[in-house]
Amino acid sequence: MHPWISDRADSFDSSGIRRVFDLAANLKDPINLSIGQPDFDVPDEVKQAAIEAIESGKNAYSPTQGIGPLRERLQAQVGKQYPTHDNRDVFVSSGTSGGLMLSMLAMINPGDEVIYLDPFFVMYPALVQMCGGVPVPVDSYPDFRLDPSKIEAAVTPRTKMILLNSPANPTGVTASAADLKQVAELAAEKQIALVSDEIYSNFHYDEEFVSPAVYNDQTIVIDGFSKSHAMTGWRVGYVHGPTEVMAAMLKLQQYSFVCAPQPAQWGAIRAMEVSLDGYLQDYRRKRDLVVQGLSDCYELVVPGGAFYVFPKAPVESGAAFVEEAISRGLLIIPGNIFSKRDSHFRISFAAPDETLHRGIELLRELARK
Repeated sequence: MHPWISDRADSFDSSGIRRVFDLAANLKDPINLSIGQPDFDVPDEVKQAAIEAIESGKNAYSPTQGIGPLRERLQAQVGKQYPTHDNRDVFVSSGTSGGLMLSMLAMINPGDEVIYLDPFFVMYPALVQMCGGVPVPVDSYPDFRLDPSKIEAAVTPRTKMILLNSPANPTGVTASAADLKQVAELAAEKQIALVSDEIYSNFHYDEEFVSPAVYNDQTIVIDGFSKSHAMTGWRVGYVHGPTEVMAAMLKLQQYSFVCAPQPAQWGAIRAMEVSLDGYLQDYRRKRDLVVQGLSDCYELVVPGGAFYVFPKAPVESGAAFVEEAISRGLLIIPGNIFSKRDSHFRISFAAPDETLHRGIELLRELARK
């Protein structure tokens, strides 16, 4: 290791998803079921709003907390969702990843423990370690359910934060309202920070979306426009929660990200007016297509949200299975990138139907083998 590299940078590996892309670089016409972003483009009216902002000179830094009109819209939306919360502030972050990073930096001291479910979004352990915190993954196999008793059992005097993600990446599993309520009440009772990563809140197929913030008014909620409006490259997220915590996160944003890109924030205002119903129906149909196509030959949990399925590999190692799939032209992600276990793999069904049909066919063939 180079003598200048910090322990912080050396404490975790670079994202294993990148390795999959490297393996796939020389494939001619891959069946790509690996991408964690919608397969539709940014809605035209959102693009137009950003173009107008650029052309009318709205290209400078915005206030750190976001442009006034967007914050007002978001504050009104949050006020409507949580009418009984009297000190819930909102600010615009540089993507949800920026919001996650700021939440860790604002609340985690070296040695503090952060509880989250395994399988997990790849960034969670890395962000905790970046702040000197201790990642505490809670095994959720085989059904990937948020089990309040397992969360409670993981709590120690050093627990500072519980990090929830529902609907979840990589499993697509949605937590039940009853389980969320129990965990939210546990966090309130033990005075543990509760952070809810709700970037997939718009992708809910079987019942209404529920946030743990309904049951715990101190919950820090992180959401954004990346997945819902295909704006992954625009870097517009938002965070809402207790005033003092938001103020601490904003102070850190001033000295790091500065602000979310201003033209993209004007696009986000327009995005709040776009109906997502058509996309949602389409994704529900794609979910059903994949589940029906694979459930007789793979062990899998039906995802209630997001756009992922996390089946068990038909051989012992998920990573070995993925290498075999990639050699046949199918791009999927090994489960060990998201987990301490190497038994599963992730499919993204945010893909054209034709790609899904080809992928299902090849996965059925591999299972028979």
